[in-house]
Amino acid sequence: MLIMKTGKNKGFDPKVIEEYKAKMKALDQSFLVDESDDSSDEYVHFYFIGAHEGKEAIFDAVMYTLRLQHESELFEIAEHRAAIHFPNYKKITYEEDENGNLEPLDDQEEEIGLFMAEVIMELEEDEHVKVKEHVDQDVHVDFGIALDIGLHVEKITPRVIEQFIRDFNTDDLNLDPTLYSFQTKGMEAD
Repeated sequence: MLIMKTGKNKGFDPKVIEEYKAKMKALDQSFLVDESDDSSDEYVHFYFIGAHEGKEAIFDAVMYTLRLQHESELFEIAEHRAAIHFPNYKKITYEEDENGNLEPLDDQEEEIGLFMAEVIMELEEDEHVKVKEHVDQDVHVDFGIALDIGLHVEKITPRVIEQFIRDFNTDDLNLDPTLYSFQTKGMEAD
């Protein structure tokens, strides 16, 4: 049985829910984008109202494309392998000069970067990493209910978000169970 800490999680507070509804109505949409998070064509952090155990709640959702998830997982594996391969491994940090141009990497960073690129290309070639559509829910958060959503779409658009919310709230969400593997953008073979 799930026990919520009453009064602690404002995502279940009817007053807060009404505030969010009013903001959504003013925008004529069923969600609010979290402006403090960097959104892109492949990633959006947003809030919407749904039901949880028969009561209204605010869902704190991140939605991203499967391509972005795939790239992220490839990078994590490459970073892990680089940490094992290089005794003095350090994460590559890109610095900008006063004109906004990227500073050149030092020799070690250059070597690590090339190693990681090779690992990623090898993983892609072998289709080592596969991802599929999913919705992971976490009720043990400070605000509302967290949703982690990966969808097989080219872009995360307002239309994609609206459709997801409609399907999620009507319990009509059908996730594609197919496992997908992608080629990293810009690294496709000629």
